[in-house]
Amino acid sequence: MSAPAALPVGRVDTARRDTCVVSLRGLTKHFSVRRPWVDVLRHPFAAERVTVVRDVTCDVKAGEFFGLLGPNGAGKTTLLKMLATLIVPDSGTATVGGFDVVRDPAAVRRVLTPVISDERSLHWRLSAAENLRLFATLCSVPVREVAGRVADVLGVVGLDQTGSQLVGTFSSGMKQRLLIARALLSRPRVLILDEPTRSLDPVSARSFRGFLRDEIVGRQRCTVLLATHNAEEAFELCDRIAVLNRGELLAVGRASALARDVADDRYDLWTTQPRHPALDVLSRPASGAAAPLVHHVRLLDEDDGWTRLRMDVPGGPAQAARVVDVLTCAGVPVARFERVGVSLAELIERIVARAPHRGGGRDA
Repeated sequence: MSAPAALPVGRVDTARRDTCVVSLRGLTKHFSVRRPWVDVLRHPFAAERVTVVRDVTCDVKAGEFFGLLGPNGAGKTTLLKMLATLIVPDSGTATVGGFDVVRDPAAVRRVLTPVISDERSLHWRLSAAENLRLFATLCSVPVREVAGRVADVLGVVGLDQTGSQLVGTFSSGMKQRLLIARALLSRPRVLILDEPTRSLDPVSARSFRGFLRDEIVGRQRCTVLLATHNAEEAFELCDRIAVLNRGELLAVGRASALARDVADDRYDLWTTQPRHPALDVLSRPASGAAAPLVHHVRLLDEDDGWTRLRMDVPGGPAQAARVVDVLTCAGVPVARFERVGVSLAELIERIVARAPHRGGGRDA
């Protein structure tokens, strides 16, 4: 099947890749804490509020895949809802495509579209094309353009050959694509996705991520804001990520760069001689050296005569190269020696641990 023609959805000139399309400045949101009725009657003015998003400031570039990470309750969904004009911030500002989310929400909704990942929002007894025609009418797409736009977005998401099929017969991955097609009907520049692959199996999720990267961001030049708990989405899909915790923005940058900043220099060594004297030498400071080359050598597992050892090697790649040189010169069999990457959970935990601790996040 030939590639579908690109739509004028979120068109961004590559020369303007650094253009800021979403800008947040001191964005803050509080919610009232639910209290028992008895407490409300006794103390009607003793309201307590919890800060869900606190003083968030950052920019998202045009055509960027930007991820929001953090533990449950970090404020990711609330932040996205404020950008989508579904919730009004209490203080600070947020602009999308140059339009303020409070002063000009209608203009923001013409620029940004949230993709609701709930498949139940689709009409399963209608075909894919009928679902899109219904939604196009609700979105006030001009009547003369409905048929063309429906055909175009079905082609973009690869459902042009199945548009006449009932949605109830679709797989979860096909339904997710249809939800993207529905969002593209209004030709937005910015898409918001909240854990779009959580209902997909690993194979379908990988295919869907490739579709988002190659088609939606690559060919359609949409800017995508993604809330996720998935490591592959954070490390492979997102250009940059932002880590939130208790409503605060703790770090922004490429996932790989943040991982290098917070991860220990851990390496795994595969050898058949885990008790070779050279390993003891590496763990002791050399003459004139302030510290040994490796720290905390520990055995992890054995397989077919090969033992995997994990060790901390401070000093970066240069010191790791010295460790390999010492081992090979001493005749230690080395099958593999590689740096241990940090998992997404570890990345979030370590960024959170490094951040200054604030109180429970509640305001009197």
